[in-house]
Amino acid sequence: MVVLVFLLLELISYNVCEAHIVKCRLQGPHRPLHMYHQPGEFLIGGIVFHGGFISSPETFTEEPPPALPEELVVVPKIYQHILALAFAVKEINEDPHILPNITLGFHLYDSYNYARSTYLATLLLLSRVEKLVPNYICDVENNLAGVIGGLDSEISFYVATVLDIYKIPQLIYGSAPVMNHKIPGLPFYQMAPPEALQYEGILSLLLHFRWTWIGVVAMDNDNGERFVQTIFPMFTKSGVCFAFVEKIPEFSFISEMYGLLQQAANIQGQIFSSKANVVVASGESYSMATFRWLSYLSEHDDMTKNVESKVWIITAQVEFASFVYQRNWDSGIFNGAISFEIYFRNPPGFHQYVVHRNPSSTDGDGFIRDFWQQAFECVFPDISSDKVEGNICTGEEKLESLPGSLFEVSMTGHSYSIHSAVYAMAHALHAMSTSRLRHRRMVYRGRGKNQNQQFWQLHHFMRSISFNNTAGDVVFINQNGEAASSLDIVNWIVFTNQSLQRVRVGRIDPQAPPDQKLTLDEDAITWHSWFNQTQPLSVCTARCLPGSSKKVKEGQPPCCYDCIPCAEGKIANQDDMNDCKKCPDKDYPSKNRDACLPKDISFLSYEEPLGISLACFSLSLSLITALVLGIFIKHHDTPIVIANNRNLTYALLISLLLCFLCALLFIGRPEKVTCLLRQTAFGIIFSTAVSCVLAKTFTVVLAFMATKPESRMRKWVGKGLGHSILLSCSIVQAGICTVWLATSPPYPDVDMHAVIEEIILVCNEGSVAMFYCVLVYMSFLATVSFAVAFLARKLPDSFNEAKFITFSMLVFCSVWLSFISSYLSTKGKYTVAVEIFSILASGGGLLGCIFAPKCYIIILRPELNNKEQLIRKKN
Repeated sequence: MVVLVFLLLELISYNVCEAHIVKCRLQGPHRPLHMYHQPGEFLIGGIVFHGGFISSPETFTEEPPPALPEELVVVPKIYQHILALAFAVKEINEDPHILPNITLGFHLYDSYNYARSTYLATLLLLSRVEKLVPNYICDVENNLAGVIGGLDSEISFYVATVLDIYKIPQLIYGSAPVMNHKIPGLPFYQMAPPEALQYEGILSLLLHFRWTWIGVVAMDNDNGERFVQTIFPMFTKSGVCFAFVEKIPEFSFISEMYGLLQQAANIQGQIFSSKANVVVASGESYSMATFRWLSYLSEHDDMTKNVESKVWIITAQVEFASFVYQRNWDSGIFNGAISFEIYFRNPPGFHQYVVHRNPSSTDGDGFIRDFWQQAFECVFPDISSDKVEGNICTGEEKLESLPGSLFEVSMTGHSYSIHSAVYAMAHALHAMSTSRLRHRRMVYRGRGKNQNQQFWQLHHFMRSISFNNTAGDVVFINQNGEAASSLDIVNWIVFTNQSLQRVRVGRIDPQAPPDQKLTLDEDAITWHSWFNQTQPLSVCTARCLPGSSKKVKEGQPPCCYDCIPCAEGKIANQDDMNDCKKCPDKDYPSKNRDACLPKDISFLSYEEPLGISLACFSLSLSLITALVLGIFIKHHDTPIVIANNRNLTYALLISLLLCFLCALLFIGRPEKVTCLLRQTAFGIIFSTAVSCVLAKTFTVVLAFMATKPESRMRKWVGKGLGHSILLSCSIVQAGICTVWLATSPPYPDVDMHAVIEEIILVCNEGSVAMFYCVLVYMSFLATVSFAVAFLARKLPDSFNEAKFITFSMLVFCSVWLSFISSYLSTKGKYTVAVEIFSILASGGGLLGCIFAPKCYIIILRPELNNKEQLIRKKN
């Protein structure tokens, strides 16, 4: 791997050097690759670039190499970076409004991607001469003003640590160095967007497409490790899981490459056998040449030849580039890839500037011939040799015909950053040179003195610089030394001839509101043919449909889960919900538990069949009771009516009549008045009815006991006893109801939970204890009545009511015992219906068992309705 270090910007000019290393011969690692120097002009700068090569192992040792190898196989695409630099310098030198009295030039230095070589090259640049004299400036006409570079953050850091001593600014167009503790004033300015914006953009893209099961491929170096350590907690926190994380080893020499093929094959198998359809790839500018080995291995491996493709998400640092020997390798697996690229626009004239270059008409470019030979696989004839091996270069070959991985005539994001960096330094120098204070110092100090004391002040101008470049974009560097730039989301379309088409499908704008940072045109994306032009899925588990929630598998990442149905009463209305949720009280879950439906308002109304039936039943029994009462009133003088206290009989019939009518209070929408009267009226009226039965029973028992000779019960026999029992028993129940209404009366309420699909309008009993007191007291009266009637059932008398009262109370108690279980087991309006039915059934039982035999005698057997029948003779 070779890193080209182009150091631009000194004050005392050079002509433009337009160069790129493809094959070169140098005497040492610290020597400038190519430059022009005309004494008496001002040089204003320096720049760092990044390229790559594979060489024979014997030409490179652990120590800094004394000389470069004769043959270097490189990445020709990086040549455009130098063209962008040269084009920018050419534009500035031709512009009379920027630095009118200064000509820009640059030096090129090679770092070899090696720390010692980088430090040597940086110190040499500071010394201004080819011979290194550390901390001495021997060339007083050349004073370094700034450095531009490079693509590799590690190389940029090496340069920055030296430049920091001299406070010389460095403009970085690749990844910025990342340090645990950033030194204040460390002289670098980042022309590319911060990596944090890129991480945020990748995460936004994954969440947008719901890709939660991904793989990660990174280079096996410090940058790759930092990338993984940064995104792992960030992505995991947002619900994205990692199927695999593969580190691809770097190699610089052919011998290393063969040694790593087996490891690469294992990585390739891991990637393409995974169920993750999305792979996030991070690396350096040359890393794509390494990634292309994955495609090469897939083509030559029978086991993985037909594996499914992936969606590659590629970071902005990676360019679609390859080594020259990879020109014919298929790049089809990267078709449909989504790449983050630095936002750029082609400056006017750049395309023509590139396509019109050829080895015969370009002066001052010492590297175009070597680039031409590598890119077009040809050689230029050597005058000193009679034999020419290989195709002869005509110089008329077209750059547009080269595959996109070898060269592009349109500007790339990195080249655009270089172009903007040159303009940023030029504008900063222009601002400094036009300052009166700077002008006076320049005049009085002269050339023979150290000019570095001035250029450290460039930091002041760099941190507030803002200008429009020739592409029409605003370039602004903030106080943190970061250029305010956005990222384009680009869809790669790779054709069978290995040409590349970039389609911009979205953008990450750091200046936009948080919810609008990502803009994406999904319809513009071309997916790999494997996916049949449908949006790919990349999940560990198929999505959980609405109505179910996720349950993470034990020992598995949170993206791998089972789908379990929602519990009763809960719903999941979205895919992949972590937990089911309850519906609001006014709604209920649908049958599939995937939505909340509005509940119907429910109460026992007169408009439904059940309400109408109960109302008719109530009115019918009331009418029958009224008829019975009328019959008894009409025959009030007959013995059967007079027997067993006629007044109690009337009171019982009236109570039963009111009981049947009381049932109507339970039908209809609950209101405040009806809720107050329902249970209290029912309790008092029914207690009165049962009290009448109890009084009649006691009357029968005492009457027969009084017939015994010398019985003391005679003084208790009479109407007063029955009236006293009726009055006292009724008053107790009335008192209970009065306390109930005074302390915690019933009120209209809604029941949201009794029936899932309904909102039930009910009467809240207020005090449940008082309600049960009413029932318990009424049950007590009924039990006593039943017991007394049961004891008196065999007393001899033709008109003995005790037997009929026993049957009536048996029916009454049976109804209310069954009411308890029915009341507790039913819900909603059916609870009210059960209570109404119990009222009507128990009242009907009393009416039928006690009064049906008497009506039969009065109406159908009047001959039995006489006094003689009251005395039954013993056999």
